[in-house]
Amino acid sequence: MLNCAGRSVDLSRPAIMGVINTTPDSFSDGGTLYRGEQLDLDLALARAADMVARGAAILDIGGESTRPGAAPVTVAREMQRVLPLVERVSAELDVVVSVDTSSPEVITAAAGAGAGLINDVRALSRPGALDAAAATGLPICLMHMLGQPDDMQAAPQYDDVVTEVEEFLLQRVAACEAVGIARESLLLDPGFGFGKTVAHNLLLLRGLPRLADLGLPLLVGLSRKSMIGKLLGREVDQRLPASLALAVMAVERGAAIIRTHDVGATADAVAMWVAMQEVGES
Repeated sequence: MLNCAGRSVDLSRPAIMGVINTTPDSFSDGGTLYRGEQLDLDLALARAADMVARGAAILDIGGESTRPGAAPVTVAREMQRVLPLVERVSAELDVVVSVDTSSPEVITAAAGAGAGLINDVRALSRPGALDAAAATGLPICLMHMLGQPDDMQAAPQYDDVVTEVEEFLLQRVAACEAVGIARESLLLDPGFGFGKTVAHNLLLLRGLPRLADLGLPLLVGLSRKSMIGKLLGREVDQRLPASLALAVMAVERGAAIIRTHDVGATADAVAMWVAMQEVGES
């Protein structure tokens, strides 16, 4: 059971994390919560409520696009996008709120606004992020990324992608423990699509059991990723079937949390896998 600021997530079976981007430029759903140039909080809350109704145990709210080539945002702009929605969702819905951020200021403010989980694509590598995260007492997801969003897909290279991702994540776990963050508060994300070619992503998925053997819950995000488009020639809005297949393959290989844009369909697919595992048990 993962304790997230008074709310808990049962990780004895795979949990679903719904994606809510408050950005105008995210690769899949950027701008869909906007009316003109303004984020529509009521629309965002309605989407959050729908995701919870469809089976999301966690909602991941992000205010900075990390798609390949994305431009950075200021801390003030990120807070403006994220904090009002974190406050409303945590107050009005019975769900764990995760904040997708790398900024120490946002980590601190989001915890005060009701967030129960910090999800950092940069694995708390920004100056001050480790101390800020430790001070919140919240669980933290550490993700692997080679480079930064503006350059991560510029010919990424590995000698052994599974080994190098594993080594990086273990280094970040050690850094967290060094500032007093308990190991049982940590989750790991291999970072599919973040500084990885299609081949790297497939090798990483095949090697996922090795990362699961590290003993920390794995959070996996493969929903609508560009690898699907490159392999199958599908546009973003045509990637649901492949996303579901990848989600099931991930839970078969040890993923504890599936991060997805399509909560209902993914929850159904994962529930069928769970049913197969549990049949005949008493």
